[in-house]
Amino acid sequence: MMNYKSTVDCRRSTVHSQYPMTNDKMTNDKTDILELLKTTVEKGASDLHLTAGSPPMVRIFGDLTPVGRKKLSPEDTREMAMSILSAKQKEVFEQNRSIDLAYSLDGACRQAGRFRVNAFYQRGRVSVAFRRLSDEFLTLEELCLPSTLYNLAQLRDGLVLVTGPTGSGKTTTLASLLDMINQTRPCHIITIEDPIEYVHEHKKAIVNQRELYSDVASFGEALRYAVREDPDVILVGEMRDLDTMRTAIMAAETGHLVFSTLHSRDAVSTINRAIGVFPIDEQQLIRQQLSMTLKAVVSQRLLRRSDTPGLVPAVEVMIVTSAISNLIRTGKDEQIYSAIETGGVLGMQTMEESLCTLCRAGKIAREAALKTAKSVRLVEHRLR
Repeated sequence: MMNYKSTVDCRRSTVHSQYPMTNDKMTNDKTDILELLKTTVEKGASDLHLTAGSPPMVRIFGDLTPVGRKKLSPEDTREMAMSILSAKQKEVFEQNRSIDLAYSLDGACRQAGRFRVNAFYQRGRVSVAFRRLSDEFLTLEELCLPSTLYNLAQLRDGLVLVTGPTGSGKTTTLASLLDMINQTRPCHIITIEDPIEYVHEHKKAIVNQRELYSDVASFGEALRYAVREDPDVILVGEMRDLDTMRTAIMAAETGHLVFSTLHSRDAVSTINRAIGVFPIDEQQLIRQQLSMTLKAVVSQRLLRRSDTPGLVPAVEVMIVTSAISNLIRTGKDEQIYSAIETGGVLGMQTMEESLCTLCRAGKIAREAALKTAKSVRLVEHRLR
């Protein structure tokens, strides 16, 4: 769920690339978490990792690079983690052994200094991963995403899923779509997130954003309350459990437009995973409900660019037509891939088609396309 403005910006791409990076302020015995975060911003990095036995590491265009030479001790990482947690967060952290939160730098760095943070225990020691966030909303063109996704912002009801592995840009894609709705429709948008990553201002729409643990106890509970709050559009940060998925499908059935994410590879595996969460005796009913409520699945991966420093998304798009709805309902999932291939006129494309297009345009290397493809033989044939 990363913000890939700094890596998938079609207009420009700048980065400080002196490796290894050093910082005089961080050569002292005591490593300063604020200086590390500011360095992350200044270097255009997407992530900062703090783990005992290693120097602080930042991720720039997909690669991890050390900041300085000093290795962090277990005491260093624990002290830095605790310095950014509130008393309540410390309590949750010690109880659950991990915690998600958002953290902002104060002062001049604030606009570019928001982070999603996950602190966790590993081998009895504290580690912390920071993901850099942004409140700047980019257009689909600026994100190098298919323009057909604009149609998803015009939907009035149904379920739209954006899928892919961690760090594939799902949150940024959804933020762009939500901002588009916010700018164009007088409606009520509710988001349920863990944590809040993009802060939406009220434009044509009113936007209420609820954060897990600080505003509500769980996604499922927040979603149940949301349908009573007169929403038009609901964003669920992640479909984590059966309760959340069941309530999201119900909300889509009752006339709401629901956006959410899943950690799945492609459209077909998304459908199988969504249905597979439910008990066997419920799966046929859920399959039927999903066939009626699901409007689109967008699956994406971020790949290293070969033409310029940065990353570019490879995207599979499935728009649920009456034919695909019937395939979902009858369980003929193996035929969905063919339906996507023949749905180009509607803006559909398979991951393999996207990879081939990017490769022919010189945006990614052939090796990257083959490594990412589910069907290596198909990509090889088309590129040949």
